[in-house]
Amino acid sequence: YDSASGFDVSTASYSQSFSISAQETSPTGLAFNTDGTKMFVIGISGDDVNEYTLSTGFDLSSIVTFVDSFAVTQCPNPTAVKFNADGTKMFVTGPNNDNVHQYALTTGFDVSSATFNQDLTLTAIDTEPFGIEWSTDGTRLFIVGTRGNGVDEFAVGTPYDISTLTHIGFYSIGGNPSGIHISPDGTKMFIIGNQSDTVKSYDLSVSYRIK
Repeated sequence: YDSASGFDVSTASYSQSFSISAQETSPTGLAFNTDGTKMFVIGISGDDVNEYTLSTGFDLSSIVTFVDSFAVTQCPNPTAVKFNADGTKMFVTGPNNDNVHQYALTTGFDVSSATFNQDLTLTAIDTEPFGIEWSTDGTRLFIVGTRGNGVDEFAVGTPYDISTLTHIGFYSIGGNPSGIHISPDGTKMFIIGNQSDTVKSYDLSVSYRIK
C-alpha cells in the first residue's frame, strides 16, 4: 500500500503484491532492514524466517530474490519477527509457547548467520504473544497479544536485551490484535488483527509510551 501522507492510513491505497508461496503458504509476520533492500517473512507453514533482497528499497515491483531461510525451532507457529537497528539481533514471537526468542546474527540482517541466544517467558503477562515492536534505541519493547487483547509495554535495562525487561503497563485494544508497528519517532502506533480485518492507528502523546 502507498500512503499519500507518511504514516497516515487514511491516505493509503493498494499498490501491488508479491507472492512468497514457494517459501511460505501461511505468512504471519514481516520485517525489513533499515533501507528496505532486505525483506523477511515469517510463517506457520514452514516455522521459519525467509530472507529476500529487493533491488529498490521497500518496492515490491523491483527485483525481489529469495536468499535463504532460518528455522525457528524454538518457536512453533511463529507470528512475528523483528530486528535491532544493525540486524545483529533477531526477535521472534508466537502464541504457542508464550515466549520472546532472541537470536544473534554474526552478519547483520543475514539469517544464515543466526544462532539461538535466549528466550523470555511471558506467561504472567500474556499467554498468546503475537506481535513485537521495539523503540529505535532498544529501550522499550511492545508486545501485542490475543489473550489480553492489547499491548504490553516493557522498559529494557540494556538495549535489545530481553533478559533486562520490566513490565511498565498495558493498553487494551480488543478484537484479537496480532500485529504492531510504531513510527520511527514513536508518536504513531498501528495495530492489525483478524477480527476486524483493519489497520488501526493510534496517536501517542509521549514518544514510545502507551501509558
